Amino acid sequence: MKKTIIIRVLLVFAIFLLASSFYYLPYYVSKPGMAKELEPIIEVEDGYDEVGNFMLTTVRMGRANIYSYITAKLMDYVELYPMEDIRVENETDEEYNIRQLHLMDSSKTAAIEVAYKKAGVPVDYRYNGVYVLHVVPGMPAEGKLKAADRIFKVDDIEFNNSEEFIKYVSSLKAGDQISLAYERNNKIHHVSMNVEAFKDADNKEKVGIGIGLVDDKEIIVKPAVKVKTDEIGGPSAGFMFSLEIYNQLTELDLTKGYEIAGTGTIATDGTVGKIGGIEQKVIAADHAGADIFLAPNENGAKDSNYQAAVLTAKDIGTDMKIIPINSFDEAVDYLEKLKQKK
Repeated sequence: MKKTIIIRVLLVFAIFLLASSFYYLPYYVSKPGMAKELEPIIEVEDGYDEVGNFMLTTVRMGRANIYSYITAKLMDYVELYPMEDIRVENETDEEYNIRQLHLMDSSKTAAIEVAYKKAGVPVDYRYNGVYVLHVVPGMPAEGKLKAADRIFKVDDIEFNNSEEFIKYVSSLKAGDQISLAYERNNKIHHVSMNVEAFKDADNKEKVGIGIGLVDDKEIIVKPAVKVKTDEIGGPSAGFMFSLEIYNQLTELDLTKGYEIAGTGTIATDGTVGKIGGIEQKVIAADHAGADIFLAPNENGAKDSNYQAAVLTAKDIGTDMKIIPINSFDEAVDYLEKLKQKK
């Protein structure tokens, strides 16, 4: 009898543990990820080889349950972020994932443009419409459009950019009907809806259909380049993408035989921007044996990624050099002056 009670108690406890692992708290938890060589990911047609490696760095991030929350409180370099710091208001899991993948696509496009222009190779674009990133609850698009839909025509009008799309829809009056042609899962669909005034106080005098959107544009370059990122999301690899692409386009090997990790967004003007999780990325780079880590300097801001990276490097006792970088040109200049590794 006593043995039966113990078994029942253990069974109830096991069920509780299992169930609680699926109960998510309003936080995200991040921890050091990996540093991954970029040469197998990026391929410029007939590009030059390199002796060393450029590496992108990642963090592992996901929704926090009870156990990961406790772990984050007890361990160094495991961070908690309130959900509102990560997600857009009313954003679904699907919309969040699509937004992260689109940010990655945008960073790849910007990296290609920066690298090719630096190498003196012409760049052109083909505009394909707009991607839906988010649908606002209670607005006309709800239930009709979904994240990842590609709208390519409005009232039989094709646009050259998302600004033209927004300007056209904003010019209508509440109650006016519009028709959209869009692509979903490789199939063409048509839908009509009325535009409405937005319900939030900041935009109540404006009308729309209630979608967050971005340009769907395709970059055209020769020689061709392929960037295979699979399910990696976010914009933080853009800077390192640009260096790897440029290195394959030009005869001089910028790696000089070193293992070079780093992080940062990249703008089309070459500006290297701040990212989240710099501390975890420094740890990932150190674990991968990187010699150099390129960190966004943000023009010397006191709370820059570079400053945080320096503190982390000192704390973990790494020999990896932390280099402050403000722009793509500055990074190329540093690497060109770097002595060959013996």
